Amino acid sequence: MPASATAFLMYHELSLPGRNTCRPEAGYTRYVVSASDFRSQMQRLADEGFHGQSVSQAIQHFGDKSVCITFDDGCETDLISAAPLLKELGFGATSYITVEFLNTPGYMTHAQVRELYALGFEIGCHSLTHSYLTDVDDAQLEEETAGAKDRLEQIAGARVDHYSCPGGRWDPRVANAVKRSNFRTMVTSVTGMNSEATDLFALNRVAILDGVSSDQVLSICRGQGLFMTRLKEKSRKAVRQMLGNKAYDGLRGVILGRNEKK
Repeated sequence: MPASATAFLMYHELSLPGRNTCRPEAGYTRYVVSASDFRSQMQRLADEGFHGQSVSQAIQHFGDKSVCITFDDGCETDLISAAPLLKELGFGATSYITVEFLNTPGYMTHAQVRELYALGFEIGCHSLTHSYLTDVDDAQLEEETAGAKDRLEQIAGARVDHYSCPGGRWDPRVANAVKRSNFRTMVTSVTGMNSEATDLFALNRVAILDGVSSDQVLSICRGQGLFMTRLKEKSRKAVRQMLGNKAYDGLRGVILGRNEKK
């Protein structure tokens, strides 16, 4: 790992007492971190001297105890739960928004996107409909990238420079579409650190799941223990490519559902 490397952390919705999550199925809720755990994780990083940054900030200078904080989907908890804590700690972050999720239960409204931006947080794009981009035709791919960028910039009243691939599904065709749409970067869901040597259109991220401790997050930000996770991801990717996205998701849902009942 390069000496000057930065972890990009991937969060989704934060759970709050008495509040339903946007979706109930196990494949989704395993990515939902409690607001209290998120607070513990961010406070631990701050106590250890890490600086939380947006994507624009992180790519300017990798390393030096920087950590990039990102959220996918555009859940309302980005604004009502994460933002106040991050402001308190002086951390930046990027919220990748799925445009057609906005104004639906559990997700931000258009006004809330503008409010989040006004608070100093960066708005990124997480596609138009959250379709797997490797499965769509060229016309839809254009809508999920350039079309989503145009609509989100109108909603936010701000430039949108950074893109996140739904489900981490991407290939060179997807990366080229993102480039043509005039984004500056694209993040994936591949585990790893990022440095000046990393392709800005294949940036790594580390998914933070339910139950991950603040000690584990600290280790991730130090680049520790990522090798085995990367190997497991490669195995899952091989199975997914063999089965196809739809069949893979069905099988994964069955397995997660069984584990949830145990």
